[in-house]
Amino acid sequence: MNSSLMTSLLWFVAILAMIPAALWLLKRTPVGGAGSSALMKNIAVLPLSANQRIVTVEVGAGESRQWLVLGVTPASITTLHTMTPIEGAAPPAAAAGPAFAGLLAKFNRTDGGPDAR
Repeated sequence: MNSSLMTSLLWFVAILAMIPAALWLLKRTPVGGAGSSALMKNIAVLPLSANQRIVTVEVGAGESRQWLVLGVTPASITTLHTMTPIEGAAPPAAAAGPAFAGLLAKFNRTDGGPDAR
């Protein structure tokens, strides 16, 4: 093989390998959002329509913590109310639905599943 073609191919493979590595590293650095000091935390979200929602976020740390109730639309974010945090109130747990793998297995069954005819 030609030396320049081999070098180009090697650089192409190296760059392709560096993309996932860079994304993995970015995910674990403060620039990518890891290691934040938790100065802002999502408490609750209430969807009102397809593009309007009410969001409660906790901002600050220690004694200066506050909850902001925000109205969020595509055009703006408006502070509706400011309050002190309610002690003992935890963010709602994530919706416990079946995992994607379970749903996929359910639809790919050959033992009389929805697609087996």
